[in-house]
Amino acid sequence: MDATRPLDALNVSRNKRIIVELKNGRQFIGLLRSFDIHINVVLEDAEERIEGELKRKLGVVFLRGDAIILISPA
Repeated sequence: MDATRPLDALNVSRNKRIIVELKNGRQFIGLLRSFDIHINVVLEDAEERIEGELKRKLGVVFLRGDAIILISPA
């Protein structure tokens, strides 16, 4: 699939592990289950990392798109 638009790139990553970094510096790593046009994302089997160090395992999390600064394959 050609990921020429931002939502296409996210769609390619659906059901794969991604890293989401927030404005506050926290990172969440998990399986991308869903997202919407506001880039709100739902991760499954998520874990929170602060400065690269595992802080806690969270399971399913919802992250608001307006707090996200980076999304990358894990």
